[in-house]
Amino acid sequence: MRVTTRTNLALRVLMSCAVQRDTLIKTAEIAESCNCSVHHAAHVVQRLQASGVLATVRGRAGGLRLARPVEAISIGSVVREFEADIPLAECFNPETNTCPLVSACRLRSYLARAIEAFYHELDQITLHDLVEGNCGLYELLGARPVAPGCAG
Repeated sequence: MRVTTRTNLALRVLMSCAVQRDTLIKTAEIAESCNCSVHHAAHVVQRLQASGVLATVRGRAGGLRLARPVEAISIGSVVREFEADIPLAECFNPETNTCPLVSACRLRSYLARAIEAFYHELDQITLHDLVEGNCGLYELLGARPVAPGCAG
């Protein structure tokens, strides 16, 4: 299983917002800290806002922030938001499947179980788990104030 660039970026955006919870962050600032284009960051931000994870404020003094507490944001749900429409293998999409083995192949059921195990593990992780006490992350993202318990 491979996480797409968009999913990876979505998780970076959320971590950036989580370490700067008390401020509105501009998409351009996130793009710079996440090493991506503003266009890609904006697309991810739009999708995260539509799913209710981010709140955005328009205008010159606007920006974005988390719409929910870090403890309420499941990493599994975020990954599903960005990955669910991408089939792991050809046989997972009945509209485009051309595999001649599909009627007798057992691999699909094992792969389906592996996907569920993958999401089960990610469902146990919240955004809180990724950022709380992660002094290095706060430092890398230039967050002020620094994380509680970190030297500032």
